[in-house]
Amino acid sequence: MPNLVAYIVLFTFPLVVVILFKRLPLQHALVWSIIAGYLLLPLRAGFDLPGLPPVDKTLIPAGCASLMCLIASRAEPHPFKIVRGQTMFLGLIALLTIGPIITALQNGEQIIIGGTYLPPLRLYDSASMTLGMLVMILPFLLGRRYLGTEERQRILLRVIVFSMLAYSPLILFESRMSPQLNQMIYGFFPHIFEVHVRGDGYRPLVFLNNGLWLAIAVATAFVSSLAMMRLGANGRARTKWMMAALYLFFVLLLCRSLGPLSLSLLAAPLILVLGPRLQLLIAAILAATVLLYPVLRGSGLVPTEYVYQLALSISEERAHSLDFRLENEDLLLEKAEQKPLGGWGSWGRNFVYDDEGRNISTTDGYWIIVIGAYGWIGYLAQFGLLTVPMILLGLARNRLSLGLVSSCLGVVMSINLIDQIPNATVSPIVWLIAGSMMGLYQTAPLRGTATQKAPESAPATDPAPPPKLAYRREFTKPSRRHVSSSNKTTRFENRH
Repeated sequence: MPNLVAYIVLFTFPLVVVILFKRLPLQHALVWSIIAGYLLLPLRAGFDLPGLPPVDKTLIPAGCASLMCLIASRAEPHPFKIVRGQTMFLGLIALLTIGPIITALQNGEQIIIGGTYLPPLRLYDSASMTLGMLVMILPFLLGRRYLGTEERQRILLRVIVFSMLAYSPLILFESRMSPQLNQMIYGFFPHIFEVHVRGDGYRPLVFLNNGLWLAIAVATAFVSSLAMMRLGANGRARTKWMMAALYLFFVLLLCRSLGPLSLSLLAAPLILVLGPRLQLLIAAILAATVLLYPVLRGSGLVPTEYVYQLALSISEERAHSLDFRLENEDLLLEKAEQKPLGGWGSWGRNFVYDDEGRNISTTDGYWIIVIGAYGWIGYLAQFGLLTVPMILLGLARNRLSLGLVSSCLGVVMSINLIDQIPNATVSPIVWLIAGSMMGLYQTAPLRGTATQKAPESAPATDPAPPPKLAYRREFTKPSRRHVSSSNKTTRFENRH
C-alpha cells in the first residue's frame, strides 16, 4: 500500500500545476503538467468514491490542467476555429459515452464458475465507466484545443525530450541498483520484481506501471529528439539535439525492452530521411493497420507463425513469450466474439476461466483488453480517437498546409500505436499527442491559403527585426533648411 509520502505528493501536485501556469505560457504549462504528473506521481494512491472516477494520478494532473486552461482562456481567449471533421469527432465521443450503457445492458447476469463469483453490471456501473473514460481522454481534449498547430506541436516534442532527459538519472540508478525507487519513496512495488531481472542487470521502471511503460516513454523521447535534430535552426542546434538523441538511445538500451527498441530503430530513418508527405502517408498506413488489427487477427491475416519464427531467430526466451501472448489473444478473442457489440464489462468478466473458476488468460495488448471489456463500440471509440486523426491527415496531406513538425510528431505517434498491439502502454502522453493531431486536422488551412509564416527551421515565436531604413527616415531630425521653410510658410498663413 502507498505510504503517507505518496498521498502528500499526489495531493500537493495541484499546487505544482498552478505554479507552472503562473510561470510558463499556457501551452508549455499544459504539456509539463500532463507529462510530469504521469512520470512522477504514485500509482495506487488516491481514493475512489461511489459513482465517481478515482481521484488518482490520472485525474489530478489532467483535471487541474483543464481548470487552469479554462481560467487562462477566459482571461486571454485562444482562437480555435474548426473547419472540418467536427461530425466525426463528436461521433467518436458519442460512441465513447454510450458504449458503457450498452455494455451494462448486455451484462445484467451474474457469473458463477467454480469458486469465482462475478457480479452483474448495473446502469450505475455504466455511469462510473463513462466518467472514467472521459477522465482518461482529458489530455486528448486539451491537446486538441490548445496544441493543434505546428508551433505548439514543436513545444510538445521539445518538452517530451527535456522531461526524459531530466528523468534519466532515475533510470540510470535503477538500471544499476535494481528497480527500488518506488519502494523507497512511495512504500510499495507496483509490479512483479522477478519480471524486471534481465540477465546480469535490471529493467528499470521508476514510478510507472512496469518496465515496458518506461521503455516506450524513453523510445518516444528518443524519436522526438531525432525530430528536433532535423528541425534544428542551425548546425549548433542540430548538434545539441543529436547529443541528446545519442544519450537517450543509450538510456533506451538500459531499459532492456526489445519491442520499444525495435520500434525506435524503425522510426529513426523515417524521421531523418523522408519528407513530410511521405511521413504522413506511412503514419496513416500504420494507424489504419492498428485500427483494423482485430479484424486481421480474427480472420487469420496476421502472419503470426512468421513473426514467431523471427522472434525465435533472435531469442528463444522472447519467442516463448510471444507464443504465450498469441495463445492468450486467441482465447480472449474467442470469448470477446460471444458479446461483440458491448463486450463483457469490468470486474474481470472478460477473462477466461477454467471449470474451477481460475483465470487461465493473460491480457497484454491494449486492443484485446478494450474489445473484450467494451466490445466493438468501445474499441472503435477509443482506437478511433487514437488513430483516425493520423489517417485523416495522411489522406489530406496534399490538400492541407502541413509541415515537418506535424509529420515527425505523426511518426512519434505511430510507434506508440503499434506498441498497443503487444502491450497496454497507452498513457496521458499518447492521448495528448493524439489530441494535438486531431486539433491540427480540424484547424489546418488548405495548402496555398495559409498566411505567410517563418521557415520551418526557425522558431515561430521569434519576432521579425524592425526595418532599419524606415526607422531612420521616420525619426531623423529635420534639416535647418526644411525647418526655416516651414516657419516661413506658417508666418505667411498667419498674416493672411
